[in-house]
Amino acid sequence: MSKHQKEHRVGVIMNGVTGRMGMNQHLLRSIVPIIKQGGVRVSADEVIMPDPILVGRNPVKLEAVAARSGIEKWSTDLDELLDDDSYKLYFDATLTGLRAGNVAKAVSAGKHVYCEKPTALTTQDAFGIYELARDAGVKHGVVQDKLWLPGIMKLRSLIDKGFFGRIFAIRGEFGYWVFEGDVVPAQRPSWNYRREDGGGIIMDMLCHWRYVLDNTFAPVKSVSCLGAIHLPDRWDENGERYRTTAEDAAYATFELERDIVAHFNSSWDVRVRRDDLLTIQVDGTDGSAVAGLRECWIQPYGATPKPVWNPDIPQPINFFDNWMQLPDQRDYDNAFKAEWELFLRHIVLNEPFAWDLREGAKGVQLAEIGMESWRRRAWLDIPELPE
Repeated sequence: MSKHQKEHRVGVIMNGVTGRMGMNQHLLRSIVPIIKQGGVRVSADEVIMPDPILVGRNPVKLEAVAARSGIEKWSTDLDELLDDDSYKLYFDATLTGLRAGNVAKAVSAGKHVYCEKPTALTTQDAFGIYELARDAGVKHGVVQDKLWLPGIMKLRSLIDKGFFGRIFAIRGEFGYWVFEGDVVPAQRPSWNYRREDGGGIIMDMLCHWRYVLDNTFAPVKSVSCLGAIHLPDRWDENGERYRTTAEDAAYATFELERDIVAHFNSSWDVRVRRDDLLTIQVDGTDGSAVAGLRECWIQPYGATPKPVWNPDIPQPINFFDNWMQLPDQRDYDNAFKAEWELFLRHIVLNEPFAWDLREGAKGVQLAEIGMESWRRRAWLDIPELPE
């Protein structure tokens, strides 16, 4: 760094980095690259530099993560760090059931807060930590990473340019086969499938679909959701068999404002035969698009084929031929890293940051109402949360 360059150092308490998401997406693919690139540049001679310390309950795991990441500072004493004025930001990627309590402690200690979603297991707790942060005057944000995926950003650009005309339908397919763990090791942690530990795909994924739909298309008005436990037995990290107590698939239909209908299938029991692990098809009067995590394909009205139903002959149309893949017209950074940079700018420069703990509470609200819809087998409206 040039001696004439101004550096804003932001001490970050990173809790939960021994877990899959905290370590891979937030530490190794976000904070470490930001440090290696010389910080978040805000002008020719000014940068924001995160100064992280890793925190958790297991010193052996923490030491291993520290060695892998090159972040030398770590601690098992969260309370001591919350009392340390050199750390102004608390980040949480711990188990969902622990998050609201951790965030409340951090807010009470005067820390700014950035955390993973779901922000809590109930709407009441999620909105409660929003109120605490709002009343304390600290800055707060929630991870809503899919908004910065290249595929979703390309959809947003098409909407802004009026490509679709009037949008009337959205179909999302998410998921992959998560092995049970007996013969082939499972690629997700066992707590995901235990209700008593905060698991379940409805709480996990409907939080995502809320912010994707609200921010990309239109606000969600109501939901009808059906959950299912398709694989009742799985094996944990110790090779022990356990009963699945949380749903591993969810089939949800959403009514949005502007007369848009959206349907998302979310499953950890599906074998993928589509363009990506997540695909979103958007249909409008003037054209359609299908977005994956990175790519996006479009079919305008003038390129739409005219099929005729006749099951007695081989299908004469190759339906993939009439779609055009959008080129990359800009560079795309890691989605988690992109939002981290925006939040660091929010803390230091007071730039706007729309994705706060109230937005996180809206995701929990949709998941909780989705579970109630499953229980009651009913369409349920989504009430507006207070400001």
